[in-house]
Amino acid sequence: MCILFTAVNQHPDYPLIIAANRDEFHRRPTAPSEFWTSHPNLLAGQDLEGKGTWMGVTRNGSIAALTNIRDNEQKPDARTRGELVVNALTHENSYQFEQSLRTHRHHYNGYNLLYGNLTNLNVYNNAQDSFFSLSDGVHGLSNADIHTPWPKVTRGMGALTDYISSQKPLCEDALFAILRDDVKAEDHHLPQTGIGYEWEKMLSSIFIQSPDYGTRTSTLLLIDSAQQCVWQERTFSPQGIVTDTRKFSFRIETQ
Repeated sequence: MCILFTAVNQHPDYPLIIAANRDEFHRRPTAPSEFWTSHPNLLAGQDLEGKGTWMGVTRNGSIAALTNIRDNEQKPDARTRGELVVNALTHENSYQFEQSLRTHRHHYNGYNLLYGNLTNLNVYNNAQDSFFSLSDGVHGLSNADIHTPWPKVTRGMGALTDYISSQKPLCEDALFAILRDDVKAEDHHLPQTGIGYEWEKMLSSIFIQSPDYGTRTSTLLLIDSAQQCVWQERTFSPQGIVTDTRKFSFRIETQ
């Protein structure tokens, strides 16, 4: 997962809206969203190489999503970050889970982990060993920390804020359109993360398209005031063509 936008208590009917893109190499084998045989209450796609996932939700309302931190200090023997999302969705003790994140943070390459539930969402950044609680508002998160205003982050946050402020009934196609934005940042606004101009430019849009690397899936997670959860996923080819759609709807089972 490379970019996600979260609206907390901004829409009168939907206290939580998450719109996210997963960017990855097209050669990496991936399974579309479904409820997992190994965890029947867990809904997510699956990275078939690392056996983890980039974003998921459970029937009891646990939520988790991951973005990588872009840097040049990659550990070749690091553990797969996708397992962190699974752990966040299946843990039984929040305090122990958060302590585990801190204890084992050096075992992974850089990441941000969004985790929690409808009323309590947090982001953990392992590079900074920091926790951030999402307050009411619209938040954007990409491949730096949650406070870094990369152009595509602020662009998506602005688009989501404007759309919600229009007071129109929520339209899933309109949210997917925000995720489909392929406008690239002006050169003087490009971040400098050490990957070179061509990559910085290509990765500067919300939706990324190239033959080898790009946006593989767009996902919406909507939870309404009646605790009804809607999960919708679109999968894309290297040419940016939708190749698969998945939609699930269920009522959150409060414990």
